[in-house]
Amino acid sequence: MADLKVQLSKAQSWVQNNPWKAFAGVLLLTALWFGYQGFDVFRQNKTERDILTARDAVVGAVAPRIAEITGQMLAAHKSASPTMSDQGLILAFRAAVKDADAVEVFPGDLDAAYADPLAFGVGKLAVLEASVNEDGVAMRIIRVAGASKIGLAKSTGTGADVRLVYVQLPIESLNGLFNAEIPENAFLALRQGQLDLLKRGDETLASTAEINASKLPGTPWRIVASAPLADTGLFNGKGYGEFGLALLFLLFAGLAVKAPGYLERRRYSLGEYPEDAATALTLEQMKKQGLIAAAEAEEAPVFNIVDSVRAKVPLERSIFRAYDIRGIVGTNLDAGIARLVGQAVGSVLVEKGLRGIVVGYDGRLSSPEIADGLIQGLVSTGVSVINIGMVPTPLVYFAANNSEYTSGISVTGSHNPPDYNGLKIVIDGHALSGDAITGLFDRIVEKRIIQSSSQGNVSHRDIVPDYTRFIADDIQIERPLKVVVDCGNGVPGAVAPELLRAIGAEVEEIYCEVDGKFPNHHPDPSDPDNLIDLIETVRRSGADLGLAFDGDGDRLGVVTGDGEMIYADRLLMLFAEDVLNRLPGAAIIFDVKCTAALQGHILMHGGSPVMWKTGHSLIKAKMKETHAELAGEMSGHFFFAERWFGFDDGIYAAARLLEILASAPEGIQSVFDGLPKLVSTPELKIEVEEGQQHAFIAQFQKEARFEGARINQIDGLRADWKDGWGLVRASNTTPVLVLRFEAETTDALRRIQGEFRNQLLALQPGLKLPF
Repeated sequence: MADLKVQLSKAQSWVQNNPWKAFAGVLLLTALWFGYQGFDVFRQNKTERDILTARDAVVGAVAPRIAEITGQMLAAHKSASPTMSDQGLILAFRAAVKDADAVEVFPGDLDAAYADPLAFGVGKLAVLEASVNEDGVAMRIIRVAGASKIGLAKSTGTGADVRLVYVQLPIESLNGLFNAEIPENAFLALRQGQLDLLKRGDETLASTAEINASKLPGTPWRIVASAPLADTGLFNGKGYGEFGLALLFLLFAGLAVKAPGYLERRRYSLGEYPEDAATALTLEQMKKQGLIAAAEAEEAPVFNIVDSVRAKVPLERSIFRAYDIRGIVGTNLDAGIARLVGQAVGSVLVEKGLRGIVVGYDGRLSSPEIADGLIQGLVSTGVSVINIGMVPTPLVYFAANNSEYTSGISVTGSHNPPDYNGLKIVIDGHALSGDAITGLFDRIVEKRIIQSSSQGNVSHRDIVPDYTRFIADDIQIERPLKVVVDCGNGVPGAVAPELLRAIGAEVEEIYCEVDGKFPNHHPDPSDPDNLIDLIETVRRSGADLGLAFDGDGDRLGVVTGDGEMIYADRLLMLFAEDVLNRLPGAAIIFDVKCTAALQGHILMHGGSPVMWKTGHSLIKAKMKETHAELAGEMSGHFFFAERWFGFDDGIYAAARLLEILASAPEGIQSVFDGLPKLVSTPELKIEVEEGQQHAFIAQFQKEARFEGARINQIDGLRADWKDGWGLVRASNTTPVLVLRFEAETTDALRRIQGEFRNQLLALQPGLKLPF
């Protein structure tokens, strides 16, 4: 210890006696740091360039192979005659397509296949159906007995003599074409929809590979590629900016070494020192003798330390709900509570080895302050924050999917009244729900919080241009549609109108000015009362469609030009048809509030229907589990994995809807008229005491009796009869019971409502029923 003190004392003495050399050392270290940073940035960008080169090489290898297979199919078709037998067609196509492991011939009507699509194979059926409407060769990757196969189909003959030839190849026939050299920390895959059929490299980069997708001509496939996000460096120089600064600091270091001699010669020339320079006073000695004022001496900068915001309301477990955090501002939620949540989330990030998170907030009056408290808590754990400011919730998810971080938090009260607010949280691509959210409360009260000696950085980014450009690059509607957009004074008003204009729509805005007081109507498009102004404006203006968004933009409501409200479960039918045209056999998820006609509609179009619990976090988790390409909720949440990122986005869903409607040859109304429609109610709500809705449902599930009905208790209680169904469940966002009813006839609907009325009032006679 004594030797250490001696060495420290000598070092301090050397610095005091050689300040310019010490300064030169600091400059040299700074130059080395910039040089290292420049090398790192240059290396990152080289990885990105190399993986894009590999992608193009694979496209160059696979495309000719696809053209070869297609040519073999067309050659076999050309050699076939209308009078050739089915066996003759099979032999002709087997001889032409060398790698085929199955060749079959089917009649053009496909009646036998549609009699039992699941037994026949929905993937095979979809390829055959596509070949009826395609002049060339229909092609898909499908699942057969648990294995991936290349399915091809070609129609032959005309009129009543049409036959469909199905050819099946092993996907492994493409393996040898994937030999392009790729960097070690990169990812390359052959992708259909969101499914990676062949892949190489670091699979943790798969979620961002779509940005670098290159379509394979004549197929529904893309070659996607990704590398760790490359820093563009200072001045967007990709490393050269840092190299320039390194050289500059090296120059300064050289000047610092020469500075003492220069300054001494300069002082002698000015006569500032006596001839005996050894008697010159140091700056510190001159201060002590009062020869100069202390204020003239160089002082260290002073930083004011501001106390962190503290909670002024109690921390309550009740605000940590099933799939988000939600409370009343000033009662059980404020900036201080948000700071505690930030500390808990930041601690989780650190434990998972994650470096940062994206934060955005909606247009509520309390949101900026709550976001500030949240960010304080996050950075106190050492994680970095990208603050994207006031944006709809989907843009937080988009930023998290397209940044160096994979996590995000949206400060939003969603569709709730103005005095509510909350937090929707995604960590490493997974939306928190259930125990993961209540676990944050436990972490806070148990003080399992990480405190870092150095705070994380906070940077700011405008994500809106990237979001708009990403969607507009993929979606451009075939003909202009006139739409009225009602944002209910929620934050979607800052993004949705311009995004829809960017894809080619003519937009008339109502209530698109962001106002956290929601002065015109509640921003909840699932309630018909909130669509009255939209319906009137659509009718008055002669618009093709009306679109409404909730308070944070993750839900969509739609009305037709005639003023009819199209419920979200019928929109999901439309989206399912569109997705299944490209991805036959895909899983489609819907919540318990959706129409009974939806399951049959999905099956008829070759999909796999999955009913699940209501809740955006729960739906997203189920999508990851089942690899579903699409999901939707009756409340207006839509989740696209095909061509998108799998999160709920009302604005993106609106763009996909306009894309479908603009391409309808017989007009918009014909599209909606073609969807199955039963007699149904909207979501009906019964207000209860705060926190009592779950206890009521638990008791109702035990005591309610519905004769002749199939009972489903996956979320609340749903009773299905042959001619209709009814549901009651607990809301996870507000203290209400949510009900919905549907039937084949009005009489059946009244009967089912009567059954539920009797059971509800038997359990709690004082309930005020809305039916």
